[in-house]
Amino acid sequence: MKRIAAAILLCLCADGPAQALNCQSPANTVEMDRCAGRDFQAADAKLNALYRSMMSRYDAANQTTLKAAEKSWISYRDAECMFETNGTAGGTINSTMFTQCRTAKTNARIRELNAQLHCADGDLSCNAPSD
Repeated sequence: MKRIAAAILLCLCADGPAQALNCQSPANTVEMDRCAGRDFQAADAKLNALYRSMMSRYDAANQTTLKAAEKSWISYRDAECMFETNGTAGGTINSTMFTQCRTAKTNARIRELNAQLHCADGDLSCNAPSD
């Protein structure tokens, strides 16, 4: 019993945050998943910062529609990634593929929202905040 507890503790420590993570050349699917998670967290943080910036620059009516759009977009992103990665469902690579999909879609959303913020004067195809 002591050996099992020691083995579990060793595994937990080896996979802890102190271990260096080489995302340029991950050694296994666990590392691939951790790298994908790290990339998604960075993209999600960037999107959240952009969203907060936009909310502070728009009036109440636009804040309401932006909030609704973001909620719908998150639901779409997650459902679409579930669909796109369904071919790997049940496999060890599925969570990595799902997270990579979410990262790609989040980065695309960042580009879309930045386009709204930085459109040219008089461009009626976007909703730039009035500063």
